[in-house]
Amino acid sequence: MDRLPTDPAALRISYERGALTEESAPSEPLALFTDWFADAVNAGLPDPNAMVLATASADGQPRARTVLLKGFKEDGFQFFTNHASRKGRDLAENPWASLLFLWHPLQRQVIVMGRVERLPEEESAAYFRSRPYGSQIGAWASRQSSVVSGREELEDRFSKLTLKWPEPDSVPVPDFWGGYRVIPDSVEFWQGRPDRLHDRLRYTRETGPPDHWLRERLAP
Repeated sequence: MDRLPTDPAALRISYERGALTEESAPSEPLALFTDWFADAVNAGLPDPNAMVLATASADGQPRARTVLLKGFKEDGFQFFTNHASRKGRDLAENPWASLLFLWHPLQRQVIVMGRVERLPEEESAAYFRSRPYGSQIGAWASRQSSVVSGREELEDRFSKLTLKWPEPDSVPVPDFWGGYRVIPDSVEFWQGRPDRLHDRLRYTRETGPPDHWLRERLAP
């Protein structure tokens, strides 16, 4: 069997699946994101709500990881995590972030940048109670981003907590866990096109009336 090429520079494809024009794009980004997200779901892509969350500490050290989008509407994009995790500590020090959605089979990506705030406790509690029992216990068992001696330590902690809270309704909401909302100041949509002349439309929030956005085309 022939070996696949190992040189990243040799891995080329032509992007020809779609186009993004000013005429087809709405005046505000949420409508376009809603359409693109639905396309990703309907295409059967694995984890279409996966997004790369980039944060930075107070001294500017950047970090990125994949998390799952759990809601989006006019006031922002929501996700949930341990407040004591590395990303939680970053956001406490520097409440700004970027999100990247990559839907490669559709040759599309979306970049969101904006300020981050914690969700109200009642919203976090409502989502926590909607999670599967195992995920509820897992939130308690994992002291996220801390060093552990091995997987056995996590599994032992998980088992002990299932004995402590044997029913889903008995698991309390951790005070160290909750939701965040990324309030976008900028949303950029990228559609792959042939010959590297990709379509890039960026929406930037303007001061003045609520939900007023400047839409611009960027060079690829």
